[in-house]
Amino acid sequence: MLINTTAKRVMFMFMFMLILSSSSLFANEFSFRKYNHVKKFYEANSMEAIKVANKYKLPPAALLAIAGLESGYGRGYVAQITGNILSLGAFKNDKELPGLYLPYSKSEKKVIFDPNEIKKHTKSDLVWKKRPKSLKRDYRPAPYAGTTKKLELLTYDKNLKHSSRMACYNDFATRWIINTSKVKAFKEARIWLDKLVDKHGKKILFTKEVNMEFISKIGGHPRSFNYREAWPKKAKLIMKKVGLIRLTNDIQFKAMNFDSAWRSI
Repeated sequence: MLINTTAKRVMFMFMFMLILSSSSLFANEFSFRKYNHVKKFYEANSMEAIKVANKYKLPPAALLAIAGLESGYGRGYVAQITGNILSLGAFKNDKELPGLYLPYSKSEKKVIFDPNEIKKHTKSDLVWKKRPKSLKRDYRPAPYAGTTKKLELLTYDKNLKHSSRMACYNDFATRWIINTSKVKAFKEARIWLDKLVDKHGKKILFTKEVNMEFISKIGGHPRSFNYREAWPKKAKLIMKKVGLIRLTNDIQFKAMNFDSAWRSI
Protein backbone atom coordinates (compact mmCIF):
# COMPACT_ATOMS: atom_id res chain seq x y z
CA MET A 1 0.00 0.00 0.00
CA LEU A 2 2.89 2.34 0.91
CA ILE A 3 4.66 1.56 -2.35
CA ASN A 4 1.55 2.38 -4.38
CA THR A 5 1.09 5.68 -2.51
CA THR A 6 4.73 6.62 -3.05
CA ALA A 7 4.51 5.71 -6.72
CA LYS A 8 1.45 7.89 -7.13
CA ARG A 9 3.21 10.83 -5.49
CA VAL A 10 6.23 10.40 -7.73
CA MET A 11 3.97 10.23 -10.78
CA PHE A 12 2.07 13.32 -9.64
CA MET A 13 5.28 15.29 -9.15
CA PHE A 14 6.56 14.14 -12.54
CA MET A 15 3.39 15.30 -14.28
CA PHE A 16 3.43 18.57 -12.34
CA MET A 17 7.02 19.30 -13.38
CA LEU A 18 6.21 18.35 -16.97
CA ILE A 19 3.35 20.85 -17.04
CA LEU A 20 5.58 23.54 -15.54
CA SER A 21 8.29 22.81 -18.09
CA SER A 22 5.81 23.00 -20.96
CA SER A 23 4.39 26.27 -19.67
CA SER A 24 7.88 27.73 -19.31
CA LEU A 25 8.78 26.58 -22.81
CA PHE A 26 5.77 28.29 -24.36
CA ALA A 27 6.26 31.39 -22.20
CA ASN A 28 9.85 31.66 -23.43
CA GLU A 29 8.85 30.95 -27.03
CA PHE A 30 6.28 33.75 -26.99
CA SER A 31 8.19 35.97 -24.57
CA PHE A 32 7.00 39.28 -26.06
CA ARG A 33 3.47 38.54 -24.85
CA LYS A 34 4.52 39.48 -21.32
CA TYR A 35 4.67 43.16 -22.27
CA ASN A 36 1.41 45.00 -21.74
CA HIS A 37 1.98 47.48 -24.58
CA VAL A 38 2.46 44.56 -27.00
CA LYS A 39 -0.79 42.94 -25.90
CA LYS A 40 -2.63 46.26 -26.08
CA PHE A 41 -1.44 46.84 -29.65
CA TYR A 42 -2.41 43.41 -30.95
CA GLU A 43 -5.68 43.43 -29.07
CA ALA A 44 -6.61 46.55 -31.03
CA ASN A 45 -5.33 45.32 -34.40
CA SER A 46 -5.48 41.55 -34.81
CA MET A 47 -9.09 41.15 -35.89
CA GLU A 48 -8.79 44.01 -38.39
CA ALA A 49 -5.59 42.66 -39.91
CA ILE A 50 -7.06 39.17 -40.29
CA LYS A 51 -10.14 40.64 -41.95
CA VAL A 52 -8.08 42.58 -44.49
CA ALA A 53 -5.74 39.62 -45.04
CA ASN A 54 -8.65 37.32 -45.83
CA LYS A 55 -10.24 39.83 -48.18
CA TYR A 56 -7.09 40.68 -50.13
CA LYS A 57 -5.14 37.41 -49.81
CA LEU A 58 -2.31 38.55 -47.56
CA PRO A 59 -0.49 36.61 -44.80
CA PRO A 60 -1.97 38.07 -41.57
CA ALA A 61 0.83 37.23 -39.14
CA ALA A 62 3.34 39.01 -41.37
CA LEU A 63 1.01 42.01 -41.68
CA LEU A 64 0.74 42.24 -37.88
CA ALA A 65 4.48 41.81 -37.41
CA ILE A 66 5.22 44.62 -39.86
CA ALA A 67 2.68 46.88 -38.16
CA GLY A 68 4.23 46.20 -34.76
CA LEU A 69 7.73 46.90 -36.05
CA GLU A 70 6.92 50.02 -38.06
CA SER A 71 4.78 51.68 -35.40
CA GLY A 72 6.72 50.62 -32.31
CA TYR A 73 3.62 48.67 -31.28
CA GLY A 74 1.56 51.80 -31.86
CA ARG A 75 3.73 53.98 -29.62
CA GLY A 76 5.65 55.93 -32.28
CA TYR A 77 4.45 59.52 -32.39
CA VAL A 78 3.89 59.52 -36.17
CA ALA A 79 1.76 56.38 -35.93
CA GLN A 80 -0.20 57.82 -33.00
CA ILE A 81 -0.90 61.09 -34.78
CA THR A 82 -1.70 59.74 -38.25
CA GLY A 83 -2.96 56.19 -37.67
CA ASN A 84 -0.30 55.09 -40.16
CA ILE A 85 0.87 51.98 -38.30
CA LEU A 86 2.57 50.50 -41.39
CA SER A 87 4.62 53.63 -42.07
CA LEU A 88 3.25 53.89 -45.61
CA GLY A 89 4.62 56.71 -47.72
CA ALA A 90 2.17 59.23 -49.14
CA PHE A 91 1.16 58.97 -52.79
CA LYS A 92 0.92 62.03 -55.05
CA ASN A 93 -2.49 63.28 -53.89
CA ASP A 94 -2.29 62.05 -50.30
CA LYS A 95 -1.99 64.31 -47.29
CA GLU A 96 1.26 63.77 -45.43
CA LEU A 97 2.32 64.75 -41.94
CA PRO A 98 4.18 68.08 -42.09
CA GLY A 99 7.19 69.10 -40.05
CA LEU A 100 6.38 69.50 -36.38
CA TYR A 101 7.91 71.37 -33.44
CA LEU A 102 7.48 68.91 -30.57
CA PRO A 103 9.10 68.23 -27.20
CA TYR A 104 10.94 65.13 -26.04
CA SER A 105 10.31 64.11 -22.45
CA LYS A 106 13.54 63.15 -20.70
CA SER A 107 11.68 61.39 -17.90
CA GLU A 108 9.39 59.35 -20.15
CA LYS A 109 11.92 59.05 -22.98
CA LYS A 110 9.47 59.80 -25.77
CA VAL A 111 8.19 62.53 -28.05
CA ILE A 112 4.99 64.15 -26.77
CA PHE A 113 2.43 65.68 -29.10
CA ASP A 114 -0.72 65.93 -26.97
CA PRO A 115 -1.09 69.48 -25.55
CA ASN A 116 -2.80 68.04 -22.48
CA GLU A 117 0.19 65.81 -21.78
CA ILE A 118 2.74 68.54 -22.49
CA LYS A 119 1.19 70.70 -19.74
CA LYS A 120 1.86 67.96 -17.17
CA HIS A 121 5.63 68.20 -17.64
CA THR A 122 8.09 70.69 -16.23
CA LYS A 123 10.04 72.89 -18.61
CA SER A 124 13.28 71.25 -17.52
CA ASP A 125 11.93 67.82 -18.54
CA LEU A 126 11.14 68.85 -22.09
CA VAL A 127 13.56 69.29 -24.97
CA TRP A 128 11.86 70.98 -27.91
CA LYS A 129 12.97 70.12 -31.41
CA LYS A 130 11.89 70.64 -34.99
CA ARG A 131 10.73 67.28 -36.37
CA PRO A 132 11.15 66.93 -40.15
CA LYS A 133 8.30 66.31 -42.56
CA SER A 134 7.54 62.60 -42.28
CA LEU A 135 6.56 61.89 -45.90
CA LYS A 136 4.07 59.37 -44.47
CA ARG A 137 0.38 59.42 -45.28
CA ASP A 138 -1.76 61.17 -42.69
CA TYR A 139 -4.97 59.18 -42.16
CA ARG A 140 -6.69 61.79 -40.01
CA PRO A 141 -9.90 63.09 -41.60
CA ALA A 142 -10.27 66.52 -43.20
CA PRO A 143 -9.65 69.27 -42.29
CA TYR A 144 -6.86 67.97 -40.03
CA ALA A 145 -4.98 65.57 -42.33
CA GLY A 146 -1.76 67.14 -43.53
CA THR A 147 -1.84 69.94 -40.93
CA THR A 148 -0.31 70.65 -37.52
CA LYS A 149 -3.76 70.96 -35.97
CA LYS A 150 -5.40 68.41 -33.66
CA LEU A 151 -2.38 66.14 -33.45
CA GLU A 152 -4.05 64.40 -30.52
CA LEU A 153 -7.30 63.72 -32.43
CA LEU A 154 -6.93 59.93 -32.73
CA THR A 155 -5.86 59.63 -29.11
CA TYR A 156 -9.29 60.66 -27.90
CA ASP A 157 -11.52 59.33 -30.70
CA LYS A 158 -11.43 55.53 -30.78
CA ASN A 159 -13.69 55.30 -33.84
CA LEU A 160 -11.44 57.56 -35.89
CA LYS A 161 -8.39 55.68 -34.64
CA HIS A 162 -9.92 52.39 -35.75
CA SER A 163 -10.97 53.71 -39.17
CA SER A 164 -7.55 55.26 -39.79
CA ARG A 165 -5.79 51.99 -39.07
CA MET A 166 -8.20 50.07 -41.28
CA ALA A 167 -7.55 52.56 -44.07
CA CYS A 168 -3.82 51.97 -43.60
CA TYR A 169 -4.23 48.18 -43.85
CA ASN A 170 -6.43 48.58 -46.92
CA ASP A 171 -3.90 50.85 -48.60
CA PHE A 172 -1.18 48.26 -48.07
CA ALA A 173 -3.39 45.64 -49.71
CA THR A 174 -4.79 47.70 -52.58
CA ARG A 175 -2.05 50.23 -53.38
CA TRP A 176 1.20 48.57 -52.39
CA ILE A 177 1.09 44.78 -52.69
CA ILE A 178 -0.57 44.65 -56.11
CA ASN A 179 0.29 43.04 -59.44
CA THR A 180 0.43 46.42 -61.19
CA SER A 181 2.92 47.91 -58.72
CA LYS A 182 5.94 49.66 -60.20
CA VAL A 183 7.99 48.20 -57.36
CA LYS A 184 9.22 44.81 -58.55
CA ALA A 185 9.33 43.27 -55.04
CA PHE A 186 5.66 44.15 -54.40
CA LYS A 187 4.49 42.98 -57.80
CA GLU A 188 6.30 39.66 -57.52
CA ALA A 189 5.02 39.10 -53.99
CA ARG A 190 1.45 39.66 -55.17
CA ILE A 191 1.80 37.25 -58.08
CA TRP A 192 3.41 34.67 -55.78
CA LEU A 193 0.59 34.92 -53.24
CA ASP A 194 -2.10 34.66 -55.91
CA LYS A 195 -0.57 31.46 -57.26
CA LEU A 196 -0.35 29.95 -53.79
CA VAL A 197 -3.96 30.75 -52.94
CA ASP A 198 -5.19 29.48 -56.32
CA LYS A 199 -3.43 26.17 -55.68
CA HIS A 200 -3.91 25.67 -51.93
CA GLY A 201 -6.69 28.02 -50.86
CA LYS A 202 -6.52 30.87 -48.33
CA LYS A 203 -5.48 28.55 -45.53
CA ILE A 204 -1.95 28.65 -46.94
CA LEU A 205 -1.76 32.32 -45.88
CA PHE A 206 -1.79 31.26 -42.23
CA THR A 207 1.26 29.01 -42.43
CA LYS A 208 4.60 29.95 -40.93
CA GLU A 209 6.47 29.33 -44.18
CA VAL A 210 4.35 31.73 -46.25
CA ASN A 211 4.42 34.49 -43.64
CA MET A 212 8.20 34.23 -43.29
CA GLU A 213 8.77 34.20 -47.04
CA PHE A 214 6.44 37.16 -47.61
CA ILE A 215 8.51 39.30 -45.25
CA SER A 216 11.70 38.25 -47.06
CA LYS A 217 10.19 39.03 -50.46
CA ILE A 218 9.07 42.58 -49.68
CA GLY A 219 11.98 43.79 -47.52
CA GLY A 220 15.67 43.67 -46.79
CA HIS A 221 16.91 44.62 -50.24
CA PRO A 222 16.98 47.70 -52.53
CA ARG A 223 13.68 48.95 -53.91
CA SER A 224 11.59 47.18 -51.29
CA PHE A 225 9.40 48.04 -48.32
CA ASN A 226 12.51 48.60 -46.23
CA TYR A 227 15.95 48.17 -47.77
CA ARG A 228 17.80 47.46 -44.50
CA GLU A 229 19.06 43.87 -44.19
CA ALA A 230 18.04 43.78 -40.53
CA TRP A 231 14.42 44.69 -41.29
CA PRO A 232 13.17 41.16 -42.21
CA LYS A 233 15.00 39.73 -39.20
CA LYS A 234 13.27 42.17 -36.86
CA ALA A 235 9.83 41.53 -38.36
CA LYS A 236 10.31 37.76 -38.16
CA LEU A 237 11.51 38.01 -34.56
CA ILE A 238 8.33 39.88 -33.62
CA MET A 239 6.23 37.30 -35.43
CA LYS A 240 8.01 34.52 -33.53
CA LYS A 241 8.21 36.05 -30.06
CA VAL A 242 4.62 37.35 -30.06
CA GLY A 243 3.41 34.04 -31.48
CA LEU A 244 1.53 35.69 -34.33
CA ILE A 245 1.27 32.50 -36.40
CA ARG A 246 -0.46 30.73 -33.55
CA LEU A 247 -2.53 33.79 -32.63
CA THR A 248 -3.92 34.29 -36.14
CA ASN A 249 -4.57 30.57 -36.57
CA ASP A 250 -6.42 30.31 -33.26
CA ILE A 251 -8.61 33.29 -34.16
CA GLN A 252 -9.23 32.16 -37.74
CA PHE A 253 -9.66 28.41 -37.41
CA LYS A 254 -10.64 27.88 -33.77
CA ALA A 255 -13.04 30.83 -33.68
CA MET A 256 -11.33 32.19 -30.55
CA ASN A 257 -11.71 35.79 -29.49
CA PHE A 258 -8.49 37.72 -28.94
CA ASP A 259 -8.28 37.21 -25.18
CA SER A 260 -8.74 33.46 -25.44
CA ALA A 261 -6.17 33.19 -28.23
CA TRP A 262 -3.69 35.37 -26.33
CA ARG A 263 -4.03 33.25 -23.19
CA SER A 264 -3.92 29.95 -25.08
CA ILE A 265 -0.23 29.47 -24.29
